This record gives sequence, C-alpha cells and structure tokens, in this order.
Amino acid sequence: MRRVGLAFLAATALCTVNVQAEDWPQWRGPDGRRISTEQNLPVSWSRDAGVAWRTPLNGLGVSSPIVVGNRVFLTQQRGRGQLRPGGHPQLVRGGGAAPDRPLGGERVDGRGDDVIFMVSAFDQADGQLLWEFELPADGDQPLGHLKSNMASPSAASDGELVFGWFATGQIVALSLDGEPVWQRHLARDYGPYEIVWGHSSSPVLYQELLILQSDHESGAYILALDAATGEERWRADRGQNLRSFSTPLIVPGPAGDELVVNARAGLDGYNPTTGEWLWHADGLNDYPVPSATHDEDGVIYTSRGHRAGPYLALRPGGRGVVDETHLVWKVETGAPYISSVLYYDGLVYMANGGGIVTAVDAASGDRVWQDRIGGVFSATPLAGDEKVYLFSETGETVVLAAGSSLSILARNDLGEPVVSSPAVSDGRIFIRTEQALIAVGE
Repeated sequence: MRRVGLAFLAATALCTVNVQAEDWPQWRGPDGRRISTEQNLPVSWSRDAGVAWRTPLNGLGVSSPIVVGNRVFLTQQRGRGQLRPGGHPQLVRGGGAAPDRPLGGERVDGRGDDVIFMVSAFDQADGQLLWEFELPADGDQPLGHLKSNMASPSAASDGELVFGWFATGQIVALSLDGEPVWQRHLARDYGPYEIVWGHSSSPVLYQELLILQSDHESGAYILALDAATGEERWRADRGQNLRSFSTPLIVPGPAGDELVVNARAGLDGYNPTTGEWLWHADGLNDYPVPSATHDEDGVIYTSRGHRAGPYLALRPGGRGVVDETHLVWKVETGAPYISSVLYYDGLVYMANGGGIVTAVDAASGDRVWQDRIGGVFSATPLAGDEKVYLFSETGETVVLAAGSSLSILARNDLGEPVVSSPAVSDGRIFIRTEQALIAVGE
C-alpha cells in the first residue's frame, strides 16, 4: 500500500541518481565514518533562526535521515506496538538530565494490530513531503520500549533504490520515486526476529550487495542480498544467543575490504564479498549497540556497549583470534553505552548519556581531554569542516572546535528531543527530532 504526496505529482521525476560525494546514503555517511567533506557547515542556529525548513512527521521513530541527490529519506512507524513488561529507558525533556517521558509524549501500550511502517521522501531544498510508502506490519512483533519502536533501522540507498528494514523482519526496496521493486520477510524466510527490545541494526551497502546483520537470540546470521533483486547472495550463520543492535562497517584491509560486526561475543571480521569468516577479537558484552569506525589507514576504533564498557583500536588483516596480534590498544571502561565513537583528525571522540565528552589519542588510546558539558547523548557525533557536532536528547546541539583541547563554539537549542544521528549534505545538517525533520543551514 502506498500513499503519494501531491507535491510529488507536480515535481520532475528523478528516475536514477548516482551517489555523489555530498550524498549521505546510509546512517553513518558515505564511508561509514560520520565525517563530512563539505566546507562552511553551519555553527549557530535555534528553533527560530538558522533553520532552512521544518517538516512535521506523520510517524515516530529514532532512525536517521539519509540524503541522495535532492531527496531526504526516512523510515517511520505509525501506530503503537506492544511494550515489554518492566522498566524502560525514556527520553529526557527540556534541559534536565532525568528521563521522564516516552517517545511521542504520553504513551499507551498498543496491541500492534494497527502498526504501519513507512518510508518517506522529502525534497531536500524545501522539506516538502514527496511521497510515503506504507507497509502494514506483518507477523510477530517484538516487545519494545518507550524510547524506540520497530522503525529503528535507518534507510540506505545505492543511488537507484532506497531500502527500508523493520524490526518484524520485513524489508522493502523502492525506486527513488516510491515504487516498490522487491520485498522480503526475513523472519519467515530465516527464522523469528527474537531479540530483547527489538531489532535495530541498519542495512549496509557494499558494491551490489545489501548486507544485513541479524544477530538474534533464536539464531544469528549475516545475510547479503542482491540489492537489485533481493535474492540471497551469501549467508554466514553465527550460532545461537548472539545478540547485537549494532550496524556493520566496511573497512579497507591490507588484503581487501573487511566487514566488521559488533556482537555479544565480541568483534568479528568477514569477507564482504563471500561471507567468509576472517577473525575474532575482544570478549563478552551483553548489549552491543555502538558501531565501529576507522581511520585513513583502516585501523578500527570501536566501543562495545552496555554501561561504561571498553573501547579499543584494532588493525584489520588478521586471521583467527587476533587479540594478541592486532590489538593496538584497549581501555577497559569509560565508553558510551549507546552512542558510537567518532574518529576525526587523529582523535577519537566520545559523548555519553551523562553529558561527559572525551577525546583520546587515536595512536595510543591516552586521554587528551575530558569534561562534563551537559546533555544526554544517544546520537553518534558528527564531524566536518574542523568541527565536531554533539546532539543531545534535550534538543541541544553542542558544536566543538576539533582539536586537542575543549573549545565550545556554540550551543544550539531546537527545543525538541533528538535521538537519531543527523546527516549532512549540500551545506546543511538534517536533524530528525521527535516531531519533525529539520534542515539547519542556509
């Protein structure tokens, strides 16, 4: 079922868009590192100034926007799913640090029978809704929590198709004008999507492959589909009880590209072309949320998740268990639980849920500076134009001058909760808040 916005009918159809350097085609950006190559990125804005446009959203979610050509894509959910019993993480409100509200405001537990998934397209220039593809939730639905829903995975695009993946196991490939090309239901094809709090890993594109990490309690695997057809190209089975909420990363290795995944039992490297297992590192961490990143030489930097867990640097290219041979350094505690680390110009930046920001030397792991700047950081930092952007759930973005000392350039308050990690394209920063999609910049 698809609902097309009237604005799209009057627009010039864009049948094929080749991904350009300024595009942001997946949640961590063009090369998975959340670094923009653009210049003159915005520094200061507020709810009433420095905003190019603000478009209210028709659904909820914490997935991140992506940008391809003149379009911004977003996954959403309309309707309430069922909640897991017990305590729940919640969003903060205003400038306070205490969690006090669920996503979407007042939350009543739903039955899940009215849930609709959406892939939405917006005009990059003015924020007009171009089209929305609607996909009714089908099959078993995971029991979620108040800070998320089944639209947690971000969209991805190869410049010709846009892919939406949801926590029921449903995945859809659409043309850039919103026409369905293929659909799969992975929970029916490969086994149930059973993972506490629900699936949240996002798709990763590699050459002609769409790579999907499905590490769940009932059966873990990594799946590579043909991006054009949805047909299986390879599958790497990973056993039972291998939980992960992380998104894989493609890293250039000395013998070819490597696919790096973060899961409960540790880090693993695979051949992204064939699915062949290459190496394993680190140890048990119950709730691995963060994704890895890498520097210009391919050195991998990552935290492991769950509380103030470890963070480390690892060289690619190993075979077998590589903790003794390829580990560059490791710090046993202090990393963020949710937010991924950011590598930029020789430093690794981290921002946690308690408002503490840390920069460490990428070569040694030694702390360069650390300070409590306020805020609750779930979104992964963004870098570019010699600046580092930190997005707080309170709605404030803290802009830092990148470097070996803490220098705050601006504090910009949108007044709306921000959990998803923003995108950059054409001199603008695209921020998904709880209620809207916002373009910051000229």
